[in-house]
Amino acid sequence: MPARTLALPGGARVPVVAAQWRHAYGVVTRGRVQLELRDGTPGPVLGRDAGFWLRGTGVRALRNPGRRTATVRILTPDSWRNDMISSTDTGVVSRRTHGFRRLAVTGLVATIAAMVVTTLAAALARAGGVDFEIPDGGGETIPLGGFAVVTGFFSLVGVVIAAALLRFSAHPARRFMWTAVSLTALSMVPPLIAGGDAATTIALVGLHLVAAAVMIPALTRGLRARTG
Repeated sequence: MPARTLALPGGARVPVVAAQWRHAYGVVTRGRVQLELRDGTPGPVLGRDAGFWLRGTGVRALRNPGRRTATVRILTPDSWRNDMISSTDTGVVSRRTHGFRRLAVTGLVATIAAMVVTTLAAALARAGGVDFEIPDGGGETIPLGGFAVVTGFFSLVGVVIAAALLRFSAHPARRFMWTAVSLTALSMVPPLIAGGDAATTIALVGLHLVAAAVMIPALTRGLRARTG
């Protein structure tokens, strides 16, 4: 599916249809876009060149808090690959494509590291008495393997966002840092409202921060190296 552009006139609100965003991510190309959280409260405001992923976040709508039209470039994995793979007339792969590949390697290594560190931290927390039981999930206990899977998935989402910013932004490292910190703050919402006890809530928030502490610096350095 080709990339498409979503236009939000001043003050407009566009509901998020989960099926349409399942394999898509967005980059704000003009104006500002505010995320509306699951309970209707206003979330982070994303500026130009900010990238975001909505799957699993509970965001229910996109808003334009300004007066001028804002635009969001919506990309899918297929369109992202098409944008990444470019060559010269002689068939030589462009320097930007090499940059994508090196960034992908950096992101993969950081993802594995984040999965290992987060799972070890969860194991230590469990050994210390944290049960990781989520009442909103039917009273089920989160298995250790679940931490690795979730960390790996969202870490790869971060790699995709970094690659999109490398493609579309003139200052990808700075934009990625801002976007990643905003999305990390947004990711704290589910643990806080899941209904777990205090120890579980604190541990889950801490694990989010552990994963972010591994991924954000690694990808930011990778983007700086690709554009420096």
